[in-house]
Amino acid sequence: FKTENRRMKIRHKILKEKYYLHVFNGIFLALGLMLLIFGLSLLFDRNNLFSVLFSSGKNQLVAYISCMLLGIGSVITFTSAVGHLGILKEIKCLLVTYMSFQILVFITQMAILMLIFMKKEEVHNQWNNRIDEVISEYGNESLAEQEPVWNILNAVQHNMECCGRYNVTQWERNENKENSTQIPCSCTKSSLKKWFCDVPRNSTYSMGCEEYLNTWFENNVLILTAITISLLITQIFLITLIGQLFRNTKKNNIWPSE
Repeated sequence: FKTENRRMKIRHKILKEKYYLHVFNGIFLALGLMLLIFGLSLLFDRNNLFSVLFSSGKNQLVAYISCMLLGIGSVITFTSAVGHLGILKEIKCLLVTYMSFQILVFITQMAILMLIFMKKEEVHNQWNNRIDEVISEYGNESLAEQEPVWNILNAVQHNMECCGRYNVTQWERNENKENSTQIPCSCTKSSLKKWFCDVPRNSTYSMGCEEYLNTWFENNVLILTAITISLLITQIFLITLIGQLFRNTKKNNIWPSE
């Protein structure tokens, strides 16, 4: 009777651990899918400012980041499926595989978090340099493939009522204008569908777009950092719960035949 009572108590613990494992595994899967979506948006969303700016062959930064996020998101999705089956059926080999993947992903996530903090300033500088490059190339008829980038820059300037990265004088360096006094039509309230307009300087948006662009950049870095930290916290709970499940099932010796 005592043995049976002990088995029931351990079995109750196992059921509770399996419940929490399913909950945290679901969170783990949701965060992995968020990384997948983030990576896909960087790779394919033509309305994504970061994606369009770095889509040229000159800089493969967006491709590297996208592939990294897609790879980790795919591994997390696969790991979650293995974990769900292992937890549900209490299959020891699947749980061992799940634990191994959790440790591997945990180490990778730690590396990514360190990379974000180490490379953030470098990426930010590349970001600003690329925007300055786009402003210099803007309106060049021989670079028609860059029009999607120019259209997004126009949308930013028009909607945020700003001009250039730091201010309107930055457009003086652009050599694709018919005359030196022209500025992009998007730097004014004009609705003309062309690259440059002849307007008085005092009727243009004088403030630069840098504050808006930096906020956009910082928000995306913050989202990626938050997802990474959330994954790490979730994995700590998962690894702890799997360890407890192993101990309790060993005590109770109730592994089904595999």
